[in-house]
Amino acid sequence: MNPFEQIIIEKIRKEGPITFEMFMDMSLYYPELGYYSSGKNAIGKGGDFYTSPHLHPVFGIMLGKQLIEMWMVMGRPEIFHAVEIGAGTGYLCKDILDYLHKPSSNIAVSENKYNFLRSLRYVIVEPYQHFEARQRELLGDYLKCRGGFETRPYFKGKDEIEEACPELISWVQSLRNPDNRVTGCIFSNELLDAFPVHLVVMEDELKEIYVDFDGRKFVEIKDRISSVKLSDYLKEFSVILRSGYRTEINLRIKSWLEKAGAALSKGFLLTIDYGYSAREYYSEERTEGTMLCYHRHQFNEDPFSNIGEQDITAHVNFSSLKKWGKEFGLRTIGYCPQGTFLISSGIDETITELYPYSSDYASEIVKIKGLIFPQGMGASHDVMVQYKGEGSPELRGFLLRNQKGNL
Repeated sequence: MNPFEQIIIEKIRKEGPITFEMFMDMSLYYPELGYYSSGKNAIGKGGDFYTSPHLHPVFGIMLGKQLIEMWMVMGRPEIFHAVEIGAGTGYLCKDILDYLHKPSSNIAVSENKYNFLRSLRYVIVEPYQHFEARQRELLGDYLKCRGGFETRPYFKGKDEIEEACPELISWVQSLRNPDNRVTGCIFSNELLDAFPVHLVVMEDELKEIYVDFDGRKFVEIKDRISSVKLSDYLKEFSVILRSGYRTEINLRIKSWLEKAGAALSKGFLLTIDYGYSAREYYSEERTEGTMLCYHRHQFNEDPFSNIGEQDITAHVNFSSLKKWGKEFGLRTIGYCPQGTFLISSGIDETITELYPYSSDYASEIVKIKGLIFPQGMGASHDVMVQYKGEGSPELRGFLLRNQKGNL
């Protein structure tokens, strides 16, 4: 047993078996030793898993366009906050900003980019110093007023450069930290799937999975549920589990939505993740749940191996985001698969603009297909946008297919 495993063992010896939720929390977030908190584990093609921004920059370009559309829908506010949660190594932020600063042959697009950049305040919520250090290194050109910012299109005067530069990107440790409430968009990509979940199984009554240590290895045991909130959750989403059915329950999403709703004065909450509606999540066919572990681009179903060195995830119940979000003033205005969202948002136009005469067109298209096609992230990942404010904005990404009514 390594030192981290010994810490978990000692907790079990002192307190008795711990919920799987507690085990997952420690495995991922225990100070300096958890998968995300240690700073030892890589994300991306050379790490344990990769996300859409690692697949192709066009993903960030499409989100950059989405932010501009949101800004325009909101009446072009003087200050527009783009608040990214879980930025990883910073690739999504870089791709968004690269797109916004790249000149366009379309005069109207260029003008919109210019005016949006004058309003934009990009905020990265990052609790871990090692991630922030990587982000700052990658985004270095956007953090200095000279050199990198002198090449910003349209910011040609010295005074304009110095005025615009310092406020473009800032870092805070939590959503509670921003100096002022957010007007704009809070967004995340593959964040909620890493929230610790309870594991439950239906027997004669609902039981919860706990983690114990038998003297040689970590083992699962079943016992009474740790909180009535678990059974209340099943009732809330009209879930009936047959005997032997095992699954996950994510209660932390509700507190996350409460914080997001409190932080957002007016604007949007954009969530991209893999998940299902409650009806799909708890369907008859999905009897073993959705929990998976990722280590060196290989997935497994053993959370007790590679503790602190592998990611542990579970799919998102998007019905919970819709229902709970409404309690905190966040109305769902759109929900659909990622591939549908990107196509409806005009990714074909973007591809034509990016690679009009490129010899790399074919190889780039292969990568982009991974974002769109069902065999890649096009069907496995969903996009949800919730709104706080007056009216009910319509976004281009949901015009082709809006499935919010299925949640």
